[in-house]
Amino acid sequence: MLIALALGFAGCATTGKSAGQRLDPWENWNRKVFGFNEALDENLLRPVATAYKDVVPQVVRTTIGNVFSNIADAWSAINNLLQLKLEPALLDTVRFTTNSFLGFGGILDIATEMGIDHQYEDFGQTLGHWGVGAGAYIVWPLLGPSTVRESFAMPLDRAATPALLVADGRYKTGITVLQIVHTRSELLGASRLLNEIALDRYSFVRDAYLARRRSLVYDGDPPDSAAPSDAPASAPASGAPPAAPASAPETGATQVVPIAPAASGVPSAPRPSAPASAPTSTPVPAAPPSSAPAR
Repeated sequence: MLIALALGFAGCATTGKSAGQRLDPWENWNRKVFGFNEALDENLLRPVATAYKDVVPQVVRTTIGNVFSNIADAWSAINNLLQLKLEPALLDTVRFTTNSFLGFGGILDIATEMGIDHQYEDFGQTLGHWGVGAGAYIVWPLLGPSTVRESFAMPLDRAATPALLVADGRYKTGITVLQIVHTRSELLGASRLLNEIALDRYSFVRDAYLARRRSLVYDGDPPDSAAPSDAPASAPASGAPPAAPASAPETGATQVVPIAPAASGVPSAPRPSAPASAPTSTPVPAAPPSSAPAR
């Protein structure tokens, strides 16, 4: 299935279609799957996550999140090593070993208190680091937004979870459900913000996902000359004029309130015009000296 999708993307890339069409060639299908996922979230996952957050004490939820993050640090260390990023790999290893032994299996986040930060990397970022393009945008049922590259990486990334450490199938299922519910509870505030600012939720989620994955692949500093396959679908083609300012939106375009700060060097608001009473720059000649004799 994934091989067929990859071949389909390669065929799209050879045509004269725009960057947006190449990155989201299956938009009609993706929107249907997105709608299904939204309905499932609204009627099942969000209510369960809300109840989980209301019932489970904060200290317990923090402990659960620490354990999940500790396993993620181990997988991140492996991916940093695969990318030959030795210092981040060492930091992740120190985090994992410190929290595993001194933090009682990750229950306590001792490493963060010591000033050792997360260096999260996954296998999709590893593929991107070695030049594998993102490919077409895909929305999977239940799993949500992805790309061709992330879809190939998904089996390994999904396997590197706390459920991997448990042999009993019942416990595996329970831990997986707990991780899903816990993660969704952490995103309740973000989903409310999305409802308030996004007129087209599908486009907003798609562009935000592609931009975030591209930023992660380039460690927060994506080059301007990056391949179009790693750029958001809404990004202009190379050499295209910049987008119109927010005060003059293009007719018919989906308008989304930006949440990121203005780019460096670009003013966030128009400069005020000169006041009407400002003096002109035309010089005024001095009056000729009076010829009347002094009294």
